[in-house]
This record gives sequence, structure tokens and C-alpha cells, in this order.
Amino acid sequence: MKIAFHLDPLAKLKAYKDTTVAMMRAAQARGHSLFAIEPGNVFCRNGSVQANAVPLTVSADDHHWYDVAATILLPLTAFDAVIERKDPPFDMEYVYHTYLFERAMDQGARVFNRPGAVRDNNEKMSILKHPDMIAPTVVTRSAAVLREFVDEHKDAIFKPLDGMGGSGIFRVREADANLNVIIETLTLLGTQSIMAQRYLPAIVDGDKRILLIAGEVVPYALARIPMTGENRGNMAAGGRPEARPMTESDQRIAETMAKRLWAEGLFLVGLDVIGDKVTEINVTSPTGFVEIAAQTGFDVADLFIRNLETAVKR
Repeated sequence: MKIAFHLDPLAKLKAYKDTTVAMMRAAQARGHSLFAIEPGNVFCRNGSVQANAVPLTVSADDHHWYDVAATILLPLTAFDAVIERKDPPFDMEYVYHTYLFERAMDQGARVFNRPGAVRDNNEKMSILKHPDMIAPTVVTRSAAVLREFVDEHKDAIFKPLDGMGGSGIFRVREADANLNVIIETLTLLGTQSIMAQRYLPAIVDGDKRILLIAGEVVPYALARIPMTGENRGNMAAGGRPEARPMTESDQRIAETMAKRLWAEGLFLVGLDVIGDKVTEINVTSPTGFVEIAAQTGFDVADLFIRNLETAVKR
């Protein structure tokens, strides 16, 4: 197959830990041709969605992990699969490119994850569609509603709706003298909505990343263990990754969510789970492949490519 990856600049990827690089290596190992499409290189001209794509080969050398050929102009329909791996921020430019990729799908391109499903599943807000899976949660820009939530639950997590890697997350308690200023800061004085969730003490045992690929559950979860004195398990915030076999609770949550999300066209999903509650649904560029493979020997990237081959044949 010809597989194109829409991704952040190649030179910025850290090959030793990057999930997209692991995907590329697995695809090449199975005989597929690779192309990279960096941001800004997809456009629509005369009704046709096209891209300036860079053919590349990859290696196991993490310092010099790729070589590129000359850029070529191709319609997105020229590829057997286009893999969406551009990181947030999920701003309007991101939204615009989902429209372009959606138009490409109308022309016959195969894009994973489905652009409309990515656009419709904000990684924070989309949990609201699954009330049976989540802790008490509100989304609001109202200071009064946020204070009432903290009064009711005594201990809460506040987070922006457009962040990643644990950025902008606060833990607040009922008697917190900084509660009002935290609300003012996160809501931009009541002009921007945020999410509040009941604090889950199970975070001390890790914020688990559970991977779903084409409705199939990866058999290991990646627990991100917070540093001492830290409330966030995100690896970007210093969390220690620990791969673990799935518990019964993990498996129940994962199988239920896998059916729902695959039906929406979400080929790859990273569920964030604390205890027995889903806290986020990551659909833009979920990670964790490299850490799971290194600690367990289970090749998540190979599973991803095998399932991609099956999906493309349908």
C-alpha cells in the first residue's frame, strides 16, 4: 500500500519514543510505501484535494531515522490510506483541514481517523456522550456553577477544553483560597468554557491510557504514574509510564467504548481512564505504542498496520 502520514514536521519528531515513527517502521517492515505530508501542504484546487507529499524511508537508527526523496504533488486519492497524526492545538486551522480531508474522502480517499469524527469528538467534551462511563462532570464558563460543583464534591479537577499533555490543569478544593482566581484565569473572566470533574483518588495508581484499534482492544494499558506531589499523570508532565495487563474493569470499559467509537469511524483511540472512569477520549494523535512495546514485547504498531490493511480492503 501507499500510506501517507499527515503529521507535524519530521525534524521535530523524537524517534525513540514517537508513536507515528513506530507506525512508519511497522508499515515499511510489512512492505508498504511511506509518504509524509507536513502541515500546510494539503490544499483544494479546481475541486480536487491534493498534497505536496514527501516519499520517505525509515530506519531503526533513532538519530538519523529517515531519508526523503523529492516532493511530489498527488491527489489524496492516490494513497491507499492517509493517517491523520497532526498534534493539537485543535484550533480553527485544525478544523479547516478536517474539512479538506472530508472533501478528499468524498472523492474516494481513505482517511484514518475519519475527519468528521475527529472534529465532532473534542478530546475533553466527547466524554459527555458517555455518561455511564464518567465521573460527575460539568462544562461551563459560569463562576457560580463551578463554585457550586466544588462545594458539592469538595475536591475537583479543572481543565481547559483545548489543552494537551496535562497543560492548564488545576486541582481545587472547597476551602481553596485561590478558587476564584483559578476560575477567572481558566475561564478568561467568564468568556471561555472549561471542564470540571470530581477528583478521582485512584490517580495515585496511574492515569491509564487504553488503546483501541479498529474496535480491537490492545491487551496492555499504559499507566502514567504522577510524580510525588503532582496531580497529573501525563508523561509530558513528568508521569512515569508503566505498561500493565488489562484489569477486568479496564477490559469492560474498553470493549464497550471500542464498539461505540469504531462505529463513528475512529480507527485509533486512546482512552484515558482513572480507576473505573473515562476522563478523556484522545482521537487526534494518541500515543503510547513505544512504551507498551518496550515494556511488554507486544508490538502495537504492527497491530495497527495489520488492522489498517484489513480496513482498507473492506
